[in-house]
Amino acid sequence: MSGREIALWAVLVAFTLFTLGVVREHGVMGFVEYGFLNGVTVQVGLDLIIMLALFAVWMVGDARERGIAAWPFLVLMCAAGSIGAMLYLVRRARVPARAPVPA
Repeated sequence: MSGREIALWAVLVAFTLFTLGVVREHGVMGFVEYGFLNGVTVQVGLDLIIMLALFAVWMVGDARERGIAAWPFLVLMCAAGSIGAMLYLVRRARVPARAPVPA
């Protein structure tokens, strides 16, 4: 396992544990309630949605090149945000890109 993979796993585990703690304390609906609290939280939420959408577009093409099914990660990103994106990066590190097919 490379240093990059170890770092990805460390961030993924720490962020997932933090997220689970937040859900335990505030409930799933807490994300909605606090997400619309004021303009700042709406802006942060919209920024996250835009970034995850851009990541999803990149991920679909990258997954196709590597022969990885992208849909489980897309579903997880819709349900758990960045956790799905980080899991894709962990999975991606284990699968080399295929050689391009000549046209």
